[in-house]
Amino acid sequence: MITVYVKRFNKETDEEPHVESYEIEEYPGMKVLDALEEINRKYDADISFRSSCLAGQCGSCGVKINGNGALACKAEIKDNKLIEPLDFPVIKDLIVDRSSADEKIKQLQLSLDCDSKTSHEKLKPEDIKDTKKVRSCIECYTCLSTCPVVKHFKEDFLGPYYLRYISKFDFDPRDEYDRLIEALDSGMYACTSCGKCGSICPKNINSFGDAIEKLRAMAYARDLGPLDAHKVFKDNVVASGRSVSKPEEPFIETVHKKWDEEGKYYIDEDENKEKVALFTGCMVDYRAQDVGYALLDVLKANNIEIDIPEGQVCCGSPLLRTGQVDAVQELVDKNKEVFKDYDKVITICAGCGATLKNDHPKYGSNLNVQDISEFLVDKLDTSKMKEVKTKVTWHDPCHLSRGQGIKDQPRKIIEMIPGVEFEELELPCQCCGAGGGIKSGKPEIALELAKDKAEMVRVTGADYVTTICPFCQINIQDGLNAIGLENVKTLNLIQLLKMAYDE
Repeated sequence: MITVYVKRFNKETDEEPHVESYEIEEYPGMKVLDALEEINRKYDADISFRSSCLAGQCGSCGVKINGNGALACKAEIKDNKLIEPLDFPVIKDLIVDRSSADEKIKQLQLSLDCDSKTSHEKLKPEDIKDTKKVRSCIECYTCLSTCPVVKHFKEDFLGPYYLRYISKFDFDPRDEYDRLIEALDSGMYACTSCGKCGSICPKNINSFGDAIEKLRAMAYARDLGPLDAHKVFKDNVVASGRSVSKPEEPFIETVHKKWDEEGKYYIDEDENKEKVALFTGCMVDYRAQDVGYALLDVLKANNIEIDIPEGQVCCGSPLLRTGQVDAVQELVDKNKEVFKDYDKVITICAGCGATLKNDHPKYGSNLNVQDISEFLVDKLDTSKMKEVKTKVTWHDPCHLSRGQGIKDQPRKIIEMIPGVEFEELELPCQCCGAGGGIKSGKPEIALELAKDKAEMVRVTGADYVTTICPFCQINIQDGLNAIGLENVKTLNLIQLLKMAYDE
């Protein structure tokens, strides 16, 4: 027996939407659509919903399940799930009026603009392969109801559905109309690159990576972008190899100076032991050095030896996400050379890890990369940990949970620490607003999404928010401060571990 919650509204009889709960028998593989039909049969509830093909092809049965868009015919029902209508005017219960989305498409006049007599000569097999990724949309509109930016900034960002739609034509060499202007007007630089739309898309369309990111690169090539704040990333990278300006005491430089003077913190003379190196990323090297020093303390407490090679540079993520791709190959080549003799490369920034794993292979580099939580989860000596009496919650960085598929390892590590009370956020995977160049280029969007996240933290009563992303760490703290929770602090997971190993 499971409990299912359904948000209901009948504009003819109800003043406000309300939630009703129902108990039904669950069976293996039961879909949300099956659950709704069972509720109507068992309770004579007369819940209104759309369905047609029952095969995930028509897109008519789109709903929200615990805040995320999904097809009712494909998503399996689970206990205590809330089923809601998509974010359109509600006609009745789960049936919505989607005509506003259709009207926007009509206004964009998105149809192939070409000379039909010669267009076939322009289309090559590689063009078909490239555009196929964004042509399989079934117009369920679940991405529009899941996007955290659309929720607050509909006027500034039309959403992933529309940018994908525009890209379908812009990537087609037969199309003679200038679609980039439409993309810019539709909020191309307001996307956080969170990947949520792709993770819930029934057709697995990666609207950011396969559409928006490519549109940004095309805009950059034509000098139509990026935003001024994004250009600073490249200026810094060209000047120093880092996307941020150099501080007085960079982490890598300071650590090597200490090692030269005092000797390395731990030496293992076993020549056959795995050689592990740390990829610090720009933020830990130049901004969040405390995270790097905390890592060294944790490694020392667990007798784990790593190296921190000099000469490493930015992973290129800030440039890739903002379309400034011409400087990326040089960065990849430099890092490939620096880390070529290591068996494993660990990261302590979700964005760096995702970029090294997912983007660098496209540029000819295939390092063996692990996030720090993957690396440490089965290596920590819990007998050396002291009790840490505090309450914490965990934020899943988008580039960790969706970009690398890592969710369980950080939670396992938190649960290893004696005395820590752990409580999940309502939506731990919801974007905090820090990615995609938003924190620097569209700070108002970044702060609004951070405030949403901070309100979830308020509900948990946590003392600390832990994560593995310096950008998330900074932005969530800004959100906490903005809603009056200055006493709640954000920590990298490594900093929380350090508290357990402090003498």
